[in-house]
Amino acid sequence: MARVKRRAWRDWDYWGKPVPSFGDPDARVLILGLAPGAHGANRTGRMFTGDSSGDFLYRILYNTGFATQPTSRAIGDGLELKGAWISASAHCAPPDNKPTRDEILACRTFFERELDLLTRIRVVVALGRIAFDNYLTVLQNRGDITSKSSFRFAHNHVNETGPGKPALIASYHPSQQNTSTGKLTQTMLEAVFTTARQLAYSPRRRATSHTR
Repeated sequence: MARVKRRAWRDWDYWGKPVPSFGDPDARVLILGLAPGAHGANRTGRMFTGDSSGDFLYRILYNTGFATQPTSRAIGDGLELKGAWISASAHCAPPDNKPTRDEILACRTFFERELDLLTRIRVVVALGRIAFDNYLTVLQNRGDITSKSSFRFAHNHVNETGPGKPALIASYHPSQQNTSTGKLTQTMLEAVFTTARQLAYSPRRRATSHTR
């Protein structure tokens, strides 16, 4: 995916490797996406950086207090996350932005290790149905939930995963297709992260660990 460049980026030396997660190690909000964009994160080496999805997402994160600036162009541009951590279901850019089941499984061990290390997470925001299902599968495999059928994927719907466990908020993915058609608007995504902030910093919701 790093060999075929867009004309606008033909002079870039694409990252072209697994894109690492990014954010605040003391995060209370975990943002789980799909996979690196072919000409965004796959080019720049940072999650949601360098494409329209990232432009949309980071503007919202800035507006809701989770990012230090509203733009994300390249590593070293000064962007930092505050209270948030961004990961993905797959860390390599897949053809047509659709990771296969095997690709997601190949990255799941790393994702589970992240869950163990991020001990202050109170809220998980799943960007898209694939991320939503992937997170629930991890919880089911760990014995934290017995079934995925009782959890509902609906935009800005808060799913409780058990006493002392992070809330799971479903969100449409900020893909160009969703944002250009109006399926996801800035107001809609801002509502998700406003909800996430309220839950993450509520004194009634204790910090938790995913460690088994």
